[in-house]
Amino acid sequence: MRHSLGPLFRRATVGVLALAAVWAASSPPAAAPAAAPAPEAESLSFTERYRSLQHGGIVRAANASITCRAAQRPSCPDAQAGGSGVNGDFDMFYVDVDRDPNTYNSSRAEVRLPNGARVTYARLYWGGNLRVGEQKPPEDNGRVLIAEPGGEYKQLLADTLVGHRVMDGMDAFQASADVTQLLREGGAGLYTVAQINIAMGRSTAGAWGGWTLLVAYENPAEPLRHLAVRDGFTPLRSGTGQEIRLSGLGFAAGAWGRAGLVTYNGDRGTTGDSLTVTTGQTESVLTNSANPRDDVLNSTISEPGADAARVPAHANHLGYDSDVFDLGSGLQQAGDEATFRIRSQQDAAWAGVLFVAVDARR
Repeated sequence: MRHSLGPLFRRATVGVLALAAVWAASSPPAAAPAAAPAPEAESLSFTERYRSLQHGGIVRAANASITCRAAQRPSCPDAQAGGSGVNGDFDMFYVDVDRDPNTYNSSRAEVRLPNGARVTYARLYWGGNLRVGEQKPPEDNGRVLIAEPGGEYKQLLADTLVGHRVMDGMDAFQASADVTQLLREGGAGLYTVAQINIAMGRSTAGAWGGWTLLVAYENPAEPLRHLAVRDGFTPLRSGTGQEIRLSGLGFAAGAWGRAGLVTYNGDRGTTGDSLTVTTGQTESVLTNSANPRDDVLNSTISEPGADAARVPAHANHLGYDSDVFDLGSGLQQAGDEATFRIRSQQDAAWAGVLFVAVDARR
């Protein structure tokens, strides 16, 4: 049974994270008042969202909110296990893990924080396609539900412009909101995000959507690092890509560094997409075991080392990417600036977030 989002949010909410992302943990349970839709723009240039020089780093939790129907055997289970299926191949339906009859999509992922860490900034990004086998209205693009480990759902409203554009057979959007206080109080563990405004069904463009929770932290036991988050919402048209230049980094030759990328509607097996970093005169392709150098937009959620827990923990997220890369050889030369380029020759993909942590030069 389908539900309208307004009643769903009102029934499931016990607190409200409003446009200014202020959460009063001591507030008694109350129904959330109806909120006006967040302001939108068709395209958002990548701009600085957060920057800091501190001992610590950035971690992230992420998951998809829609997948193929398991009854489509064997192709759907094969794709979920890491096979080459793409979202346009399937009748897509919601992931829903919370056993709450008032939500129709929900998924979980783990925030892993080191001992002694103090959260300095946190932001949730979510997005999806509103036009597939059905057309979802855009009024709820800027609202979701979020629950900390062991906690109840709280309504979260976008606190900045929502990127929203109809293009290439898709009705695509990305929204975000500050959740710093929630993460300071909730700490490490499994977070649940529900009610992302995504259409289900089947179309040539395919259904897709998911969320990424970024958490910057301070930890005196770790090196001094430059931390930066840039976000926007731009289509990666054939070959033109997206360039994001970070200056004032001040890193030594061979410095440790990591970069993370959130994109939408990348198809596994469709080559011609890449993420590169240029320092000085050297351009390096970022890759890892989950992301081939010419197919980085391949529906994965990956990071160096063991992946954080996710529920469900599919290997192919059918149109949602949230990946973290070691910068490795990309920082072989000392410098103060790094330029990242996201390219897509064939995928009708969208870029949403880039985040970076780099050891500072002493």
